[in-house]
Amino acid sequence: MGRNASGQYDAIVIGGGHNGLTAAAYLQMAGIQTLVLERRHIVGGACVTEEVFPGYKVSTTSYVCSLLRPEIIRDLELKKYGYEILERNPSSFSPFPGNRYLMFWRDKKKTCEEIAKFSKKDAVAYPLFEKKVEELSQFVQPLLTMVPPDPTSSAPRDILGSLKLLCKVKGLGTDIYEQMRMFSMSVADYLSLWFESEELKTRMATDGVIGAWAGPYSPGTAYVLFHHVMGETEGKPGVWGYVRGGMGTVTQAMAKFFESKGGTILTRAEVDKILIRDGVAQGVALKDGREFYAKRVISNCDPNRTFLGMVGEENLPAPFVQEVKGIRYRSGVIKINVALAGLPDFSALPGKEAGPQHRGTIHLAPTMEYMEKAFDDAKHGRPSENPVIEMTIPSVVDPSVAPAGKHLMSMFIQYAPYERKDGKQWDEAGKKEFAERVFKIVSEYAPNFSSLVDDYQVLTPVDLEREYGLTGGNIFHGEMTLDQLFFMRPLPKYADFRTPIDRLYMCGAGCHPGGGVMGAPGYISAQLIKKEMRFPSFLRH
Repeated sequence: MGRNASGQYDAIVIGGGHNGLTAAAYLQMAGIQTLVLERRHIVGGACVTEEVFPGYKVSTTSYVCSLLRPEIIRDLELKKYGYEILERNPSSFSPFPGNRYLMFWRDKKKTCEEIAKFSKKDAVAYPLFEKKVEELSQFVQPLLTMVPPDPTSSAPRDILGSLKLLCKVKGLGTDIYEQMRMFSMSVADYLSLWFESEELKTRMATDGVIGAWAGPYSPGTAYVLFHHVMGETEGKPGVWGYVRGGMGTVTQAMAKFFESKGGTILTRAEVDKILIRDGVAQGVALKDGREFYAKRVISNCDPNRTFLGMVGEENLPAPFVQEVKGIRYRSGVIKINVALAGLPDFSALPGKEAGPQHRGTIHLAPTMEYMEKAFDDAKHGRPSENPVIEMTIPSVVDPSVAPAGKHLMSMFIQYAPYERKDGKQWDEAGKKEFAERVFKIVSEYAPNFSSLVDDYQVLTPVDLEREYGLTGGNIFHGEMTLDQLFFMRPLPKYADFRTPIDRLYMCGAGCHPGGGVMGAPGYISAQLIKKEMRFPSFLRH
C-alpha cells in the first residue's frame, strides 16, 4: 500500500523498530511518502511478539511498557489498532532469604506498610522520595521531546535552545543539586541518602542497573533508575504494565496506522549500503541487489551499524569515524523466555494458584553486595556465578499469551559479558549451562520451579546483536552514561539527529533521549525532518 512503482520515495526509514515506525508514521501523516525497510521477517525490532514455543505469544526481547510517549499513543491512534496496556498490581514482589518479602503496590499506603516490615523510618521517607522524583521528572519530561541544543554553536536554534534550557535549570532552584546527584551518583549511594533498609535499597537498585554495564556502585546508575521510573501508564506516573498480546502489539499497531495512511513496509529487506553521491544521501541498496531512492534517508539502526556499516568510513570525516568507534555498547544482559507447566510456589509466599506474588516483576537479588559481585564477574569476562534476576509472568495478567493451563515467564538476567574470557563460548552448551544456573537460583526461592520448565529460549548479548541488530547486545543502542546523554548522544555536535551526510538522519535509541520503548527519538526526528522539508534552508536552523 502506498508503494511507488519506480522505487522513488520522499523518505526511507531503515529499520522497522518502534522508533523507525514512529518516525515513518509521522512523516506519512504529513504527506511525505515513506518506505520502511525491515531486515527481519516481521516489523518491530526489539519490540516484538513471536511464537517461540507452540501456542505461546512471547515478547522475545522487551517485555513491559511504561515509557511510550502519550502523544504517540494518541497521534498514531494505537488503541484503535489493538494497543491495550494492562496494569500490574502489585507492581513487584521481592523475596529474600529467611522467607521474607517486600511488595510494591499501586496503593502507596500498602507499599509503605510493606516497607515498614524492614524499616519504619524508610516507610516515612518513601513517599517523600516518590514526591521528589516526580518533581524532578517535571524538569526532565519536556527535554524528552526536544532536539538537544549544541552549547558550542552560534546558530540561532542552538542559542535559543540553550537559553530555554538555562531558564529551566534556573527554575529548579535548589532542586538543581538533587538533579545533579541523580545524573552523576551511583544508585547505591543515592538511595543511601534516603533509606537505611538493605532490602528496600536492593529492590530499588535493580532499576538502576537494568540493561546497564554497571553495578549498583557504578557512578551514573542513579540516572538509569530515574529513567525507568519517569514513565507512566494511562496517566499514572511510574506505573509499568503488560501489553495485551505481548509487546509486538505496540509495533503492529504502529505499522497498521502507518499503512492506513498509505505508507509502505517491506520485510526481509536488509540494507547493505546507504547510497551517497557528493556527500548527499540518495537512497539505499539492499543485500539482495534491490535499490530504492528517496529525498531523505533515516536510520533507526544504532550509530555503529549506520556509519561503520551502511555509510562506510570512506564517506565520513576521519575525526567523526574515530568518535563513532569510541561509542560504548557494552552489555551484560541475557534474556531467557520460559514456557511453564504451572506457577512457581515461593517459599516466602506460598501458592500455586495465581496470586499477587505472580503479577508484577519478581526480583531475585538479596543485597547490593550480591549485585556488585555479579557485576564483578562480568567485568572479568565471566558470566555471573550468582546473577541478578528479574522475572515476569505476563500470562497471569494476560492469559492470551499462553495455552490454557500453561504460563509464560520472561527472565531478564545480569550479568553475562558479550566476550567471555573463561574459555567457553556462547554456544548451545554455554547457554544451557547458564540457564540451568539461573533455574537453580530461582528454585532456591520457589522449590518447584525447575520441574515446571517445559521449554526455554536463551538470548545472549551475541544473539541480541546477531538477531536484533543490537551492537554488543546493548538494548539501549549505546550505554546511557552521562557522557553519552543529551547533547552528547550519540556524539557531541551531532545530537540534532543530523549526520555528516546531507539528508541522512538518525531516529533510533542511539539518539536522545535514549533507550526503552519510548518512541521519543523517532518522534523528534520526524518533527525535525518535516520542518526541513517545509521551510527553505536558511530558515531551518
